[in-house]
Amino acid sequence: MDIERNPVLVDKLAAEYVLGTLRGGALRRFETLLRRHAVLRQAVAEWQDRLHPMAELAPPAQPPAAVWSAIETRLDLPRKPQHKRSVWLELREDLSFWRGLGLVSTTAAIILTSLLLSRQQLPPVPAAPAVSYIAMLSNDQAQPIAVVTGDAPGGRLLVKLVIPQKIAADKSLELWAVPKEGPPRSLGLLEANGSISLTLPADATPQTVPLLAVTLEPKGGSPDPKGPTGPILFKGAWIRI
Repeated sequence: MDIERNPVLVDKLAAEYVLGTLRGGALRRFETLLRRHAVLRQAVAEWQDRLHPMAELAPPAQPPAAVWSAIETRLDLPRKPQHKRSVWLELREDLSFWRGLGLVSTTAAIILTSLLLSRQQLPPVPAAPAVSYIAMLSNDQAQPIAVVTGDAPGGRLLVKLVIPQKIAADKSLELWAVPKEGPPRSLGLLEANGSISLTLPADATPQTVPLLAVTLEPKGGSPDPKGPTGPILFKGAWIRI
């Protein structure tokens, strides 16, 4: 069957994929099709645009202290030494934990969305640009703050803040690519609310940059060419779709 000629099936599969209800063999087959068909990638991007902003309706969820210990035990992770370490090194090593927190923070929104979909048909949305990568950036309370999408062929990043930020007039929000090795690299300054389009470097792929982060910097961005100087406000895993 030519899936591109069945828009109803395309929409249904994309919705189930974004909601996380595809399992086992069905999920693996869909991910294979996703790599081959642009129409599926576009449908997934549209459903992500619909559902991700709804995550702000979910109350912040603080996982029990035992959660991280259980994750360490299950994954057989080495215990971290107690001496002070670079916050960026901690972020790299804790990437799996932040992925988990992102899932926790969106669970309530997914449940709510499922209920809404069962009652009414969502209105169609305008066609979205092709999306190659995506990140949901959350704060320390696992509350989604911004959605970052990357169009690799077009070389563009779109950063959309779902919760506007209040910052002082002498401060700026700066987006950073956190590579597997080496210092963070600035991707540009953000607006405190709304959306902004930035240049996506060709080498800023999830294979080399697994994490994105936003820091609070002096007006105009970090004065240090070696990296950020301010605190990390929100961050998230940078993944291919």
